[in-house]
Amino acid sequence: MEETPKVNAPYSVAALVLGIVSVSVRFAYAELAVGIVGLVLASKGMKAYDENPALYNGHGMLKAGHICSIVGIVLGSITLLSVILVVALGVGGGLFAEFMDTLPY
Repeated sequence: MEETPKVNAPYSVAALVLGIVSVSVRFAYAELAVGIVGLVLASKGMKAYDENPALYNGHGMLKAGHICSIVGIVLGSITLLSVILVVALGVGGGLFAEFMDTLPY
């Protein structure tokens, strides 16, 4: 009896590519968007793999895409928060300048 060849798990390649892109892109909104899409695809692929692991290869790609997407989301969040902080504090003015004016020295 012939065994059917295993195929890659659904979304495994897409999740891995999007995870790598989310880590390598240095623009906050793109990191977040690509990371979230990669995370969703990796989660869907893991669910399909867990339902029937005998049919699929590529669980490692799903895990790597999942982890890279999470790292990309974290890096994008840090970048976005730093941009918000710079805008809120104002470069050369704003709240930070008011705070510095109140210091006694």
